Amino acid sequence: MNKKIRFGIVGCGAISSVHFEGIIKSKNAELVAVCDIDKKVADEASQKYDVKKYYSINEMVTDAEIEVINICTPSSLHYEQTILAAKHKKHVLVEKPMAISLEHIEPMINTCKRNNVLLGTVFPRRMSPQAQYIKKILDNDDLGKLSLCSAYVKIYRSQEYYNSAGWRGTWEYDGGGAMMNQGIHTVDLLQWLVGPVLSVYGKAKPILRDIEVEDTSVAVLEFKNGALGTIEITTTASVNEPQRLEIFGEKGSIIYIDDDINLLEIKGKRISLPKFEKFEVLPDGHRIQIDDFAQALLENRPPFLTGGDSKPSLEIILGTYKSSETGEKVSLNSLQN
Repeated sequence: MNKKIRFGIVGCGAISSVHFEGIIKSKNAELVAVCDIDKKVADEASQKYDVKKYYSINEMVTDAEIEVINICTPSSLHYEQTILAAKHKKHVLVEKPMAISLEHIEPMINTCKRNNVLLGTVFPRRMSPQAQYIKKILDNDDLGKLSLCSAYVKIYRSQEYYNSAGWRGTWEYDGGGAMMNQGIHTVDLLQWLVGPVLSVYGKAKPILRDIEVEDTSVAVLEFKNGALGTIEITTTASVNEPQRLEIFGEKGSIIYIDDDINLLEIKGKRISLPKFEKFEVLPDGHRIQIDDFAQALLENRPPFLTGGDSKPSLEIILGTYKSSETGEKVSLNSLQN
């Protein structure tokens, strides 16, 4: 029997379900423990998956059997929990956003390096075969010089959704709203495909929901390659619209909708696409990424998504917030100054 990497999950809330299933279905990973400060929640997860339970991460990180701490807690806790796990020689896989402050990213990365453990962040949309196909198209310069590259996330979250947990919709625990939480995957996908963003000018605010953070945001981007772009995100749409990317260049166009290529046109011709393996971001994206993280440990290599991959999308989002506050364009390399 091949060796499996032993995982423990911290935080047994809503998103943890796809992590549980991802670990269970991975050929390289094994679930051995769960942790939640709500004893009832931890008990139920422990019983369901027939694994050990902890009520405190401080206890969990001392468990010698656990090799990877998989963090699924509210965003504001990721920083301290990652540092704690790394200092106990545990590899760390962290849900998005990896942190809610840019100043926390480097300490998280450096602490993991000093303790010789891997750090990964979760962006499951990058794992789709279609997204990786588009990445190759753009890296090969098949669309030529890019001009307009935009992302749209228009979904529904009720006031009851925000009221259902005290940390939701708050700056202290969530670090942001529609852009930081629901939209970050699409923000990350856009910048990963198109390239680094130099500056952002935007507006973000709560309009229909009674929350501290934004339920709606709009941003204008300037990419390093010279292209411009927009990002529109809201959780106030009356229906959940498919998340969408539009990429236009001198030689062609790409329309990408909910992890599927709706249009690929180059030099006036619609390109026939290969037959992709079936992919649904939930649960396939998490399963593939968890499996890759475990395999990276077995092969002594970095994971497909490292801790450093968390930074670009966070810069864009925090840059939008700063621009909204100041009314000025924000250069992203100046955010930490």
